Amino acid sequence: MAHDLDDLSPEYLAFWSEHLMCTLTTLRPDGTPHVVPVGVTFDANQRIARVITRKDSAKVGHVLAGGPDGARVAVCQVQGKRWATLEGVARIRTDADVVADAVRRYAERYGRTPAPKPDRVMIEITVTKALGRA
Repeated sequence: MAHDLDDLSPEYLAFWSEHLMCTLTTLRPDGTPHVVPVGVTFDANQRIARVITRKDSAKVGHVLAGGPDGARVAVCQVQGKRWATLEGVARIRTDADVVADAVRRYAERYGRTPAPKPDRVMIEITVTKALGRA
């Protein structure tokens, strides 16, 4: 079920604030999907989903392989019969202030601040489509 990004329901938005793990799907160079568990935060007003990770992770490599225009990705979460997927274009952000903001948002959603890591980056997803039944 598709949702209007300009008019997401309170239930859909609340679902994206619950303490749930998600998956991130990127594409390998051969086009096959690479699906990994991640924590995701979603800012509906900015239409941005954020994932913090290490700069040497496979998912970062897949996004970088998309070139300057970014890479198509999806994040998804499921709990019982409720589910939500955000699709969009991902880019890697390394600016310390941007990464720190992503860590703050992660801490708000998941109730813990990740330990500092000098190799941390943020996968910024410009959301183009919202799907789900939440």
